[in-house]
Amino acid sequence: MAHNTTTVPVAPGDGIGPEITEATVRILKAADPSLEFTYTTVGMKAYENGIAAGVGEDTWQAIRDHGVLLKGPITTPQGGGYKSVNVTLRKTLGLYANMRPCISYHPYVKSVHPGMDVVIIRENEEDTYAGIEHRQSDEVYQCLKLITRPGCERIIRYAFEYARSHNRKKITCMTKDNIMKITDGLFHDVFDEISQQYPDIESDHMIIDIGAARIASRPHDFDVVVTTNLYGDIISDIAAEVSGSIGLAGSLNLGAGAAMFEAVHGSAPDIAGRNVANPSGLLMSAIMMMVYMGKAGIANTIHNAWLRTVEDGYHTRDMFSSELSKDLLGTRAFADHVIERLGRVPLNLQHADYQNNELSTLPDYVPSKEKRPSKHCVGVDLFLNWDDHDRDPESLAGMLREAANDTSFELKMITNRGVKVYPDGNPETLKTDHWRCRFPSRVDEDITREIPGLMTRVNEQGLDIVKTENLYSFDGEPGYSKAQGEG
Repeated sequence: MAHNTTTVPVAPGDGIGPEITEATVRILKAADPSLEFTYTTVGMKAYENGIAAGVGEDTWQAIRDHGVLLKGPITTPQGGGYKSVNVTLRKTLGLYANMRPCISYHPYVKSVHPGMDVVIIRENEEDTYAGIEHRQSDEVYQCLKLITRPGCERIIRYAFEYARSHNRKKITCMTKDNIMKITDGLFHDVFDEISQQYPDIESDHMIIDIGAARIASRPHDFDVVVTTNLYGDIISDIAAEVSGSIGLAGSLNLGAGAAMFEAVHGSAPDIAGRNVANPSGLLMSAIMMMVYMGKAGIANTIHNAWLRTVEDGYHTRDMFSSELSKDLLGTRAFADHVIERLGRVPLNLQHADYQNNELSTLPDYVPSKEKRPSKHCVGVDLFLNWDDHDRDPESLAGMLREAANDTSFELKMITNRGVKVYPDGNPETLKTDHWRCRFPSRVDEDITREIPGLMTRVNEQGLDIVKTENLYSFDGEPGYSKAQGEG
């Protein structure tokens, strides 16, 4: 739940951020003069002040004090050493649920999909956005994809609770579990488990590639979509854009103790300072913030004024069309027109009708009381940086077999970029200087303590181990994937 506050911490951000933030704050203040705003430091200003995380201490303290943050878009500097401010805020504050409504305002804003109304609910902390990356050889770079059962359960249950409380009839889960059978497979499995507890809501699953295509071409097939972090980031941009304009889409980031509100779009430095940016995405986020703060009446007033402005044909550049628009407005003038219409309602578009705190229901994660599976180390994958002998897998295998001789391990397989190259590899397979070498145990006992000995013997062969992954079974089922081409 939100803190009981009338003070809103505001981080204007970078690029067009200060312009759309100023417009949004003016509208909020006109609708509710009791609101106060405190400005905080994030993004480029923080980086320039030597704050590597991009978030000033004043921002952290303001969120602790007030429980909310209205944040403009951020520019993350290119190159090493800089982490995404958005990801830092979401993960540090535990804002695990990201909700992005994507709605068509046809016929007042051009849309190829009149009547579109899709909500994307995205897991907000895990996946490749953990940002755990390594360079392991001259040629190979790695990014880890982390999916957890608690993360899956929380976001999927939130999606079902959201659907039930908002009278949504269907939830579609999107993954790529035909390829990533363990990580995405877990998300899909948890979705199937939890969906059984909501028999009043239709549920289905789609592979993300065709799912993204269908969102772009047939969004009326969808109601609520729940998915992992990276996929959700991509398909919410697709959905927002095909609804009419990504500039209209707001975003709620919700956790147990705080919430952050931001536009879906980025900082657009190419149009910064030109008074042409559309503030609507940030304004839609601010409307959700008013609901979260227990000010549903103010949210209704602002949203209805915005709808009436759009109906009346007063549009920014991304909404403008010669057939539908009455006037092309800049950022400040658009905000002025919304303020002029406070207290009025749209004539044709559906009126806004929010209820207090309707966006802030957060189901708790309850760890399972069932007996944990029996975990047993049955081998190890050694990852090598090796670039000798024309990258011949047979030569590498000879050294590894010698290293494993008289140990509890046997060399079963070598892969390169996930493709089996030994035994019986194909000469056409491209080989880099990075090799995964799989050593299952020859004995029926946990062999964790014997792995360092194997590693020592491999090093004695002059081979460079850059990473290891223990191979575990859980209740006898392998907890690791096969290689491409492995039988």
